[in-house]
Amino acid sequence: MVEQLEKRIWERIFKWSGSAAGIAVIATVVVAVAATLDRGGYLLVNTVVTGGMLALVAMGLALVFGVMNIPMFAHGEYFMIGSLTAYYVFTPINNYITMHPDSPLTFLGPLITIVAAMIVGALVGVASEVLVFSQLRKRSRENWVMNSFLLTVGLSVVLINAHQLFFGADFKGITRYWAGMPITVMDVFISRDRAMSFALAAIVVVVFWFFMTYTRTGRAIRAVSQDENGALMVGIGLKGILMLTMSLSCSLAAIAGASLLFMYPAYPSVGLEPLYMAWFVVILAGLGNVLGAVMGAFMVALLKVLTIEYIGSGWDFVVPSALIIVVLIFKPSGIFGSEVRGILDK
Repeated sequence: MVEQLEKRIWERIFKWSGSAAGIAVIATVVVAVAATLDRGGYLLVNTVVTGGMLALVAMGLALVFGVMNIPMFAHGEYFMIGSLTAYYVFTPINNYITMHPDSPLTFLGPLITIVAAMIVGALVGVASEVLVFSQLRKRSRENWVMNSFLLTVGLSVVLINAHQLFFGADFKGITRYWAGMPITVMDVFISRDRAMSFALAAIVVVVFWFFMTYTRTGRAIRAVSQDENGALMVGIGLKGILMLTMSLSCSLAAIAGASLLFMYPAYPSVGLEPLYMAWFVVILAGLGNVLGAVMGAFMVALLKVLTIEYIGSGWDFVVPSALIIVVLIFKPSGIFGSEVRGILDK
């Protein structure tokens, strides 16, 4: 019995290693190790930190696409809302910390800031669903993808200009969240902010995976993504699930924006780069594949880091774009395939 089980496991491993996903993962690991040996551990460290935050944005993008069939081109603006909220929440906290360096807020202040940004992102997501997408859903289901795409583009323009109108176009950032000596990993000095950002991203990804996999609500979201009519037949409240989905998606982007405020200060178009990179991830992993977006995020992060290191910073969007073109030509469903039905099947 044990031998048969081991045989099946090895058969699955060999089968997976020959698939597009297996080849991509193995190639990513090999390239990461080779680049680390060639240039140093900082490449791997930068990839891990960048990939962790990119995973949050990409997961939210994949979630709203997979469940609601909305190509969200305003997703970067929820990243911007997270960074803007974090700036205004953390500024008074930081002033208090400066006056009281022994206060517990020295450690808890940044966490309070990120949670506040998450809540604001979730509320803005609910408002977006209630005021924008549900209104379109009530009136027309025809040409849904194109109409919702145009709505998200318009929403992006409105949010960017609202930021500029009410908060100005100047950069609003911070130098750091957590004070203290850098952490040393693989002879590479990592700031406490970067280390905590990755730790927070890892925790959020694990909690989100547990929620989607093992909770009743998470299974309901997955059911809606697979068959909306079937979900209605078994008593799942579609309105609440769609609202929750948009709220979760926007809160994930807001968490990323708040966590990276020390790297990406708040300004009207700060969300454009995270948006582009997240779309690279979603297309690479497979449209609507939420968990595949996590692995895809680290692949795209590695590609971005290697491009900057070996070619130059001006090419960091060109090379990923070329890769996406190749993927769309030879593997339209994405390297990891899609766990939900794509738009062409709906």
